[in-house]
Amino acid sequence: MNILLWSLQALLALHTTMGAVWKWSHSATETMPSLGAIPNGAWISLSGLELLLCICLVLPAFRKSLANLAPVAALCIAGEMLLFTIIHLLSSPQDLSSVFYWMTVLAVCIFIAYGRFYLKPIRIEDAVERVQV
Repeated sequence: MNILLWSLQALLALHTTMGAVWKWSHSATETMPSLGAIPNGAWISLSGLELLLCICLVLPAFRKSLANLAPVAALCIAGEMLLFTIIHLLSSPQDLSSVFYWMTVLAVCIFIAYGRFYLKPIRIEDAVERVQV
């Protein structure tokens, strides 16, 4: 379970990093017309927040004391996906293609948070012991 959670965290970090870079080069309206309700300043701020959350997803691999950052970061990304879904549904409720994408990312985020809080908390020393054996 730990390997699966770390793999999902790494993939989510890459996904979110790409989204942050995308936000720097494309406005919300260019990305999706329904997201045009998000002001440009907030859109750019989301980019900075996403980069911070990416760091929080992988930081526990290097510092055991920061283990709670990963599930909290995953929940923040889930909140962002929920925000995008709500804004999109309020402006164009007939188009659900993007909603399925955002809900998939949200489900992965919730699984990571649940896994890290309850199923398999991060224990870096366990991974180090397995490598040394």
